[in-house]
Amino acid sequence: MINRFFQKDRVIIVAGPCAVESLEQLLATGEVIKSLGLTFFRGGAFKPRTSPYSFQGLEEEGLKLLSEVKKRFGFKIVTELTDADYLDLMLKYVDIIQIGARNMDNYSLLKKVGQATARNQKPVLLKRSFAATVEEWLLASEYITSAGNQNVILCERGIRTFEKATRFTLDLNAVPVVKKLTRLPILVDASHGTGHAEFVMPLSRAAVAAGADGIMVEVHPNPRQALCDGAQSLDLKEFRVLFDEVKKIATALNKRVV
Repeated sequence: MINRFFQKDRVIIVAGPCAVESLEQLLATGEVIKSLGLTFFRGGAFKPRTSPYSFQGLEEEGLKLLSEVKKRFGFKIVTELTDADYLDLMLKYVDIIQIGARNMDNYSLLKKVGQATARNQKPVLLKRSFAATVEEWLLASEYITSAGNQNVILCERGIRTFEKATRFTLDLNAVPVVKKLTRLPILVDASHGTGHAEFVMPLSRAAVAAGADGIMVEVHPNPRQALCDGAQSLDLKEFRVLFDEVKKIATALNKRVV
């Protein structure tokens, strides 16, 4: 699957809401994503939140809703695994298992995921922790590959610095550095990397120009009513504009967006 989608002449866009809220929300988003010819749909069923009082996700019900979206549109589903207890459930519903920034250095979890996916080589998307060096991030990926699964996708999602103007500092330096040090594909998540919807488009363009294999984007039919991370989510119209802008960059690089 990785070799089929991550090719030199392609730019991947993984798009969808931060959190699964309802079937209506997913279908409205999915219709737009499908109309643009895109393949991957993201959505959080389990949400690791800083505050225990924040929305924690719909859990298995959310996975079932994502499964319905997959049936309707034929997407590859990407969602986050937060705990090894949910691993069997994830393997049942999900095409790409995401390991979030908070679990990048949960080495026991990484080994279990690598072992569980070794036979079918189900892709694992590993986000960089917001306090990890590139070396630490790459070593974390090797917990998965050394356990038997070579299909790892890296995702830069911003690091924590002294800067407070944005939620995190998106480290686009990491893209060419990773390209030099490894053959693993790398995505860039400007939604989490900035925390502000208005900055997602320019940094997504920059990520593609820097050589990223793709981007992750949070999209919601009505970001103001989102139960999670609405401030960094694009609405459906804004996402269409982002797609057009990213396509221009990709075309200039002799690539196509999928």
